[in-house]
Amino acid sequence: MGYRKFFTKTLEKYYPGNSDALRKEIDVRFYKIQKDVAFALTSGNPIDRRLDFTAYFLSLIQTLESKNQSFDLIKEICLEITYDYVSPKNSFQKWLKKIPARIIGLKISKIALKIFKKKIGKTGHPDGFRAEIITDKNETFGLGYGVNILECGICKLFQKHNASKYASILCEVDKLTSELAGLELIRTSTIAYGAEICDFKWKRKVSIPHRRLQNNLTRS
Repeated sequence: MGYRKFFTKTLEKYYPGNSDALRKEIDVRFYKIQKDVAFALTSGNPIDRRLDFTAYFLSLIQTLESKNQSFDLIKEICLEITYDYVSPKNSFQKWLKKIPARIIGLKISKIALKIFKKKIGKTGHPDGFRAEIITDKNETFGLGYGVNILECGICKLFQKHNASKYASILCEVDKLTSELAGLELIRTSTIAYGAEICDFKWKRKVSIPHRRLQNNLTRS
């Protein structure tokens, strides 16, 4: 439940003087929705773990929608919360987020991917995720790692609660999390926008050494 403080922070910014009442309403809605994702904590598919956060996210959306807030404002608030939530809070966290991209291709990562592939390849619950891992370098811009989401637990949850039009908001955070990992996300389709799969392919971001960048700026 550590993510709740990020909701509180943003609600206080947008609704000063009314954030406590909104948070209480969100909690009431969450405890009802939470029953639909209770399986996530013990699911054999590790991707399902994110559904608890998703349920609280959905509770926020329902609450704001009941107050006749516009789609654009709801999206703005949701993205501010999620960006704050996933962003590293110190240099150590920033370093940690780059480790997975750095070890792709190493022997230890191949072993881990083999285990991960087996777990995410089947649904831990009918309302959860199912995905496949792509390791062909020709299909993954030379990285040797990609993911296709074949069944999206987030979309299933939002659809169940008549909130499908908001599901795509969470998709926008994927670009940021990829950048934090030192990767550029290349995605052509998402289930939230009506496609059959969500494809995640990445390119390593090319960083210009500080001295070279400084020389380029000086010459320009």
